[in-house]
Amino acid sequence: MKEVIPEAARGRQAVGRRFLTTLEVMCREKIGDSWVEHAMQIAPNLGIPEVKPAIESIGGRRIQKVSPRSRHSVVQLRLGALLATWAGRRGQVGTEWRCYVAPSGGPWSSLVPDVAYFSFARLPRDLGEAREKPTLAPDIAAEVLSPDDRRSLLDEKIALYFRGGTKLVIVVNPERCKIEMNDRERRSDFELGESPRCSVFLDLRIDVSELFVD
Repeated sequence: MKEVIPEAARGRQAVGRRFLTTLEVMCREKIGDSWVEHAMQIAPNLGIPEVKPAIESIGGRRIQKVSPRSRHSVVQLRLGALLATWAGRRGQVGTEWRCYVAPSGGPWSSLVPDVAYFSFARLPRDLGEAREKPTLAPDIAAEVLSPDDRRSLLDEKIALYFRGGTKLVIVVNPERCKIEMNDRERRSDFELGESPRCSVFLDLRIDVSELFVD
C-alpha cells in the first residue's frame, strides 16, 4: 500500500536524510506497520518523437518498432485482455505503455512493451504525471514478435526489463503459434494445446490455443 504525493518536488524537499530534486516525486510506502518515504525519479527527456510505430531507446541506440500485421494486433489484444482479467484490482494492464530503465552505470533506455502489467504496489494509482512515464519496468512485459525481429535485440530488451524490476517477460510468436515465458531463472517454450502456469505468478495460466484461435 502506498500513499503518494504526486506533485513533482519544487526545489529541494527533505525526505529522511536526503533531498528531493526537481526530477523526483515523493512516495510513502507502508511496509509492515511502518510508513517509509522514498523518491521515484521522473522520466528523463530523451527527445524520442512520439510516432507510430513507437521508437525505443536501447543503450543509447534508437530503434523503431516494426509496423504490426493484423495477426500481431489480434494476439496483442487477446493477451492484454487475458492479463487484465487475471490482474483484476491488483494492477493495471496497458498496451504500448512506455517505460524508462537506467541500468547501473549505463545510459537511460526507453522500452515500449506490446503489453504491460504494473501492480498498484509498484506503480500507485495517484502518482500523477510520473505514472504516465514510469521509471521502472512493468511487473509483466510482453513482446509480440514480428518476422523481422532479431533474437539478439530481444535478449537485450529482456535483460533491460529484468534490471528494471520485471518478474516475467512473455514473448509471443504469432508465426509459429508459440509463446515463451522468461523469468530470472529460466526460459520455457510452449505450443498449441498447452496451458502453462507461471512460476512467479502462480495463479496466472495462459492457454496458448486461445491466443491463436482463428
